[in-house]
Amino acid sequence: MPKSILFQVMAMKNGGDNYGHRVQKDSGSSEAGRMEELEHGLLIQPWAWLQLSEDSLLAKAYITTSKGYALLLSDLQHVWHEQVDTSVVSQRAKELNKRLTATPSAFLSHLRDLMCTLLERSAAPKGATFSWEHVPQGLTLRIRSEISGLPFHWNFQCALASPSLVSQHLIRPLTGMSLVLQCQVRELASLLRLKDAEIQDYQENGAVLSRDRLKTEPFDENAFLEQVITENLPDACSIENGRSFAMKLQNLYVAIAKQEFQAKRKRQSSGDFSSNAETSSVQSQEEESKGTLQLN
Repeated sequence: MPKSILFQVMAMKNGGDNYGHRVQKDSGSSEAGRMEELEHGLLIQPWAWLQLSEDSLLAKAYITTSKGYALLLSDLQHVWHEQVDTSVVSQRAKELNKRLTATPSAFLSHLRDLMCTLLERSAAPKGATFSWEHVPQGLTLRIRSEISGLPFHWNFQCALASPSLVSQHLIRPLTGMSLVLQCQVRELASLLRLKDAEIQDYQENGAVLSRDRLKTEPFDENAFLEQVITENLPDACSIENGRSFAMKLQNLYVAIAKQEFQAKRKRQSSGDFSSNAETSSVQSQEEESKGTLQLN
């Protein structure tokens, strides 16, 4: 065989091999990108409080019809997690619903509607039932409802969350929240001292209160903090089922989680592929969240 033809054949062979490697690499990168989007979408979701029968759970979820879902549950003693893509959704749907035939996106859309109603109202939507049970090293959340008049069953099969996941979704955001609340207390104390100085100036220039009941003592920050701790510490330590946290502090929680997300993106190098994947996905996550499971 002439050398020129031999070289062309070798070049085509090498090029074909490289193409195969590229396809495999791109496929793996695409799957990793989907998983990262689910992770990041879940991070910026608020916690909700669920009352299931006599038990209660804290929960947060991120569900998209094109990628899959991520779910986090906690009873304040343990944290459980599940994250799956559309292929797992398709396989599990076939196993649990042999009479139903639909695309993974259709099943995910139905799950999203059910979970959105559950997390927003803290109660099961009409025509659906939710239950959960402990299994070895995990927790299963079961859903029973209907699609087009046919029974629909789904099991969220959650395993114990890793320590890093617990830190990401609870420890770090709660630490940030405590710092923000502490800053608010300092700012309010500073504002009250300025108000006291303003009142004193009025009094020194002859101003007199028209109603004695409006008179206040000068603000003493140390005495105030001691009183707050004494009066509120018992309630603060009785967190019970986490309902107060889920009902009152989620706007702050989401703001802290989003700030953590942005800080993580900035720490990544500009040439890192995962950084590019995050940059392209964060906007779509926030847009999808508005129509899925973004709770206030």
